[in-house]
Amino acid sequence: MQYTLYTLLIYSNEVAMQNASKKDRDDILAAYNAYSEAMQKAGVIRGLRPSGMSTTVRAENGKTKVLNGPYAETKEQIGGYFVIEVPDLDAALSWAARCPGASYGAVEVRPDWPM
Repeated sequence: MQYTLYTLLIYSNEVAMQNASKKDRDDILAAYNAYSEAMQKAGVIRGLRPSGMSTTVRAENGKTKVLNGPYAETKEQIGGYFVIEVPDLDAALSWAARCPGASYGAVEVRPDWPM
């Protein structure tokens, strides 16, 4: 069976999360831990190495800058995502529906684009 990679992009309200009670934040974290564990047991999750192993590239004034590690001074953020490898879109949608972020925000399911 051929599998396809999908990225589940999690959209949520950061202010609401920051203003949530400690119990609510703990509950959300527990839900994400259970969700991640379920994906690991199903063998569908793919991940990234820690951010300390990343390299950031910026092009400024016609010059390329290559920095080891994440670039912390940026205003942009990735709220969260999962990369999964599943048979088809229906399976990806099923995993997205189970994501805790779907209950308080949105989860965009985007297929891999082999180029």
